[in-house]
Amino acid sequence: MLMPLPSRILYTFIGITIPTGSFLADYNETHIFNPNWPPHAKFHGGQTLTMSVLLGLMTIVFAWRKTGDRTSAVVATSGFAALYWISQGAAILYPGTAFFDPQFVTPNSYPLGIALQVYIELANLLLIALASWLALRRSARWTG
Repeated sequence: MLMPLPSRILYTFIGITIPTGSFLADYNETHIFNPNWPPHAKFHGGQTLTMSVLLGLMTIVFAWRKTGDRTSAVVATSGFAALYWISQGAAILYPGTAFFDPQFVTPNSYPLGIALQVYIELANLLLIALASWLALRRSARWTG
């Protein structure tokens, strides 16, 4: 059986936005090409970018694969989809971290006093919750 189409579409959208957003935010002068970053920091930037691609791919693969276990399929797909956003949200808890390097702070960096990343994380987690709910609700028809 396949997950309901609305869930698959939402998970696919999220699976595409994970690496797309990651590369738009980090594969530039603020991160990977930042001359002030030491090589090991860039190494971890590359690790994060690669992880975003892998999690995005796994989200899409699990959203579209056939399975007989609805709950496990949704948990796995949601887990892959959410891991990037949860790890990004938790990153600020480590000593010496900041949402932005000072030279890259703009008037749009903190809408309503909250870092822009927090809005992006919450929006993605809400979409994941919606996709999960659509897949798990009793009236959802699984196809295939």
